[in-house]
Amino acid sequence: MSLIIRSAMPADRDLVFTFIRDLAEYEKLLDRVDATSDDIARALFAPHPRVFCDIAEFDGAPAGFALWFYNYSTFRGRHGIWLEDLFVRPPFRGKGIGKALLAQLAKRAAADDCSRVEWSVLDWNEPSIAFYNSLGAKAMNEWTIFRLSDEALATLAKSA
Repeated sequence: MSLIIRSAMPADRDLVFTFIRDLAEYEKLLDRVDATSDDIARALFAPHPRVFCDIAEFDGAPAGFALWFYNYSTFRGRHGIWLEDLFVRPPFRGKGIGKALLAQLAKRAAADDCSRVEWSVLDWNEPSIAFYNSLGAKAMNEWTIFRLSDEALATLAKSA
C-alpha cells in the first residue's frame, strides 16, 4: 500500500472538480456549487495562481485532495495557509490520507515561515471535528465567520 501526495496538474482539472462536487454532496451543499471545471482550472493553473491543490493517491487511485491558499495575519505579521477544502473519498477513509494531506500543508507552512494553517468545519460534522481535535487543532469558537456575497456584495460595491 502506497500513499503519494502531489501537486495538482492541469490534467487533474476534472478530478479536482469531481472532488469539489463530492465534498459538496457530503456537506449537503451540492446545490450551492455554481463553479465549473473551467473556473477551477483557471484558478489553479493560471500563470500566477492564488489557489493551490494537493492530490492524494492511494495505490495509484485518486483518494482525496486539499485545496488551499495563503492568507495573512496582521497580529502575527506573517502569512498563513487557509485550507478551503479537504476531502477523502469514503472507501479511502481511515488510512491516514487526511492526516497526510494536512501534514503536507503543515510542512509547507513551516518551510514558508507561515504562522498557522486554518480552516472551517461544519458544526454538525462530528467525525471531522474529532479528527481535527486528535491532531491538536483548536476550534476558534470565539470567532464568527461573516460572508458578503451575491446581491449584498453587489449593493455594497456600488456604494463605493
